[in-house]
Amino acid sequence: MQRIRYSRYLKSIILLLDLVVIASVFIFFFLSRNQDILHNRDIWYENSFPLLLLISFWVLLSGRTKIYNIRRNLTYTIFIERIVTHFILFVLGLLLIRKVSNNKFFSSELSWLSLYLFSFIFITKSFIYFGIKYLRSLGINNRNVMFLSENTSTQILKSILKERKDYGYQIFEYNPDEIQMDELQYFWRNNGIHTLFLPLENTFSPKTEVEIFRLAEANKVHISLIPNISQTDLFSYDLGYVETQPVLNQIKYPLDYYSNYLFKRLFDIIFSLLVMVGICSWLFPIIAIVIKLSSKGPIFFIQKRYGFHEEVFNCLKFRTMVVNDESTTKTTSQNDSRITEFGKFLRKTSLDEMPQFINVLKGEMSIVGPRPHMLAVDNYYKPKIGRYSLRSMVNPGITGLAQVSGLRGDLGDVEVQMKKRVLADAFYVRNWSFVLDLIIILKTILLMVGGDKKAK
Repeated sequence: MQRIRYSRYLKSIILLLDLVVIASVFIFFFLSRNQDILHNRDIWYENSFPLLLLISFWVLLSGRTKIYNIRRNLTYTIFIERIVTHFILFVLGLLLIRKVSNNKFFSSELSWLSLYLFSFIFITKSFIYFGIKYLRSLGINNRNVMFLSENTSTQILKSILKERKDYGYQIFEYNPDEIQMDELQYFWRNNGIHTLFLPLENTFSPKTEVEIFRLAEANKVHISLIPNISQTDLFSYDLGYVETQPVLNQIKYPLDYYSNYLFKRLFDIIFSLLVMVGICSWLFPIIAIVIKLSSKGPIFFIQKRYGFHEEVFNCLKFRTMVVNDESTTKTTSQNDSRITEFGKFLRKTSLDEMPQFINVLKGEMSIVGPRPHMLAVDNYYKPKIGRYSLRSMVNPGITGLAQVSGLRGDLGDVEVQMKKRVLADAFYVRNWSFVLDLIIILKTILLMVGGDKKAK
């Protein structure tokens, strides 16, 4: 087994650094508004308890928000979502403490205090996050892993781990004609293997599989089981209990709860109205004129797409191609000759999607959600990729987690890229939160300003 020397200490160091930042910000604000007590030892003793109370609250809250559970494959989007969620809950807790306490320590101006606290925590944690990622991309603090009995799902995972050097996984190839337990143990010890990735649906006999698990436990090698997304129904159920009896219950997704759905829908309406009035009211006429001047055809491109529960709706876009007969059957390819010069600009900046705010106001789409595909694309992949229909459990979005994660376009292996996109959409459906939506919107705006290199 690979020795992990630093991981258990890293979380403690990060936690202590956060607590130092929190204590420093609070003490600074307390002193800046009470300079007369700088040398008053009694006041310092009196206010040490409130500071310890705040620190304890921060630590206890982290168990819920998981901000110190920094897995190797944690994306920056989810990382920021956790920080923002944690900070919002912390400030709400601080407000409650202020209501029930007359202590001067909590009388600092909350708006400025919150701004400074969030800024310092955000900068500190982002610096640590990218610092660790950078070191791992250089090969420092790598985790040694291997695959056995590979299939489509393990190939996707291996592709991800090879592309994302910053995850810090070093893959050791092991492809014997037949598994020999002595050779396998020697391979583990010789290469310091930490994790063995094993597909749930493998070619091993039950006896061989049991022996692999037994030897892995004896050699302190972790086993991670990989479900086959194209065949298993593993994502449909959660483990529950009736007293002590385990029961698999069909999962209920966050947006199945009416309160979450209503909150998201209200945000969609308000955000869309602001965009339509503040931006689209003057931008639409400009884009429309340029489209008309640059090529013949209509201003809008209207195409049928699957929406919530696979109901078909008319998806609106600005036309970016010359009028052609393949627009409903052929997907866009690299350097597609059908795309106009102005259309390239619209696609690169995602401005061609702006008319979809009308779809949002009509209730056919959401601001954030799985991107709707052409009917032909959905009909092709639905029987080939298990849980593909999970995307239709929520309204399709103008932007989505897959798009801001770089899973846009059909570069490379199209089948693999589509499966990665579906996995990202499934993650969004199962882990929706309002903060996650806000982070995705922010990243989308940054991509629009900088231009999306993967847009075609």
